[in-house]
Amino acid sequence: MAKIDGAEVARHNTKKSCWLVLDSRVYDVTSFQSEHPGGTVILLKNAGTVIFSHSLCLTQPPNSKKYHPLTYVKQLPPGSDLGPIDPNTLAKLNKPKETTSSPVNEVDAENKIPHVSLCVSCPDFEKVAKSVLPHKSYIYASTSANYGLSLKGNLEDWGRITFRPRVLRNVGDVDASRKIFGHNSPYPFYISPMGTLGTINSEAELDVVRGAVKKGVHMVVSTASTRPTTQIADCHRAELQRHKGSPTRLFFQYYMPVDRTKAIELMHIVKEAGYKGLWITVDTPVLGKRTADRVLQAEEALAVGMHEEPTSTWETGDDNAFAPAMGGRPSAGQLSPHTTWEDLSWIRKEWDGPIVLKGVQCAEDAKLALEYGVDGILLSNHGGRQLHTAPSSLMTLLEIRTYCPEVIGRLEIFMDGGLRDGADVLKALCLGATAVGVGRPYMYALAAYGGKGVEKVTDILAEELTTGMRLLGITSLDQLKPEMVNASRLLNEMWRPDSFSVRSKL
Repeated sequence: MAKIDGAEVARHNTKKSCWLVLDSRVYDVTSFQSEHPGGTVILLKNAGTVIFSHSLCLTQPPNSKKYHPLTYVKQLPPGSDLGPIDPNTLAKLNKPKETTSSPVNEVDAENKIPHVSLCVSCPDFEKVAKSVLPHKSYIYASTSANYGLSLKGNLEDWGRITFRPRVLRNVGDVDASRKIFGHNSPYPFYISPMGTLGTINSEAELDVVRGAVKKGVHMVVSTASTRPTTQIADCHRAELQRHKGSPTRLFFQYYMPVDRTKAIELMHIVKEAGYKGLWITVDTPVLGKRTADRVLQAEEALAVGMHEEPTSTWETGDDNAFAPAMGGRPSAGQLSPHTTWEDLSWIRKEWDGPIVLKGVQCAEDAKLALEYGVDGILLSNHGGRQLHTAPSSLMTLLEIRTYCPEVIGRLEIFMDGGLRDGADVLKALCLGATAVGVGRPYMYALAAYGGKGVEKVTDILAEELTTGMRLLGITSLDQLKPEMVNASRLLNEMWRPDSFSVRSKL
């Protein structure tokens, strides 16, 4: 096949004809623009350029970081691969277009950020991460739905539950270990799934694995990871060999493809890679309105002359058969809005390990989860990023305790959203949770300090947890009871049926 001249590639730099060079080959991505996980704008910014190349020994342009693995090329329509680029004509290619986005604050990450030892609580990491992350990456990490009330509720509700400590107890030795589906962990918390960590750096997801294994904390891996699912699992196995005795296990956050054949194929890949549980995301039949993302997209669109198009279509695509993935954007073919409880029957036939429903937000659905035979539920409003004024996971847990307490003890119950202190893990466990997921603190620490940041967050949460146990008057997690917390402020605001028992409604 004849090699393509760089000048020819450079001419195809519009929405009507968009070519780019990926790993030394030229691709026509014109028809793929609306389906690209990063959106149309990022493709137009790099139209007629090299966006990534191993074989040409080229460095990625600074504003064109690798958001997803090269396997995404498989999603391109047939005929998109036009052939190899002529390496002698690379100078004729375009320069990537700049947008109005800029880093929040230009800082030398190696010399000007505080030493990691000066971060003594989880909120400290966000301040540092904001100073070193590109603006777009920080927006993706911190954004919430609409004008932020769901995220605000997540953060505030932890403080609305208080302890009722006991005194004069022998608390010299404490044991904070907990099992998740039979897998030992030194902590009752785990690392929540986080998509597109490659926007931080190319090693980010592997750095999370390295830090997790070193500290023994379990983690849930996102379908929307930058690195391939199998590569993350391979890194995990290598780290377990390096740190023999580490109990760290990987679980998989599953955005279910619309195409059942692809859905089954992905489950098999995940199982063969050694993941210990399937955490099916059920709270994203469509993407919530991420306001800060909309603003950023509008700024970028202005830079490439697309300001006449509504930002909502960039997030949701041309139909609703999408789910969130790269940078707050949907990825084509993920989690159809037509998925129902009945789909769990064929999923169970294909997956013989633990199944968790990620995104349960009311007592009725917790009871249905029990009836449909799943193994666990994750109470979550997606970090406040989906439904405006969705309940916090604490509010949902209290609703379950009140109206269907039989779920507690029969399902493993996980929670996430807004946790910033190890002592708050104890509040969740007092009320019946198995373990709690932590997301943004790990992402911010990773951005600022890499794998060492992951280790530091784990150490901070673990120390706060054991200190809290001693001050509460217990030495092991099985001693926790509901009467050790005062949840009256949240209970007073909890939903209650108007006329007849919720049990009849369930």
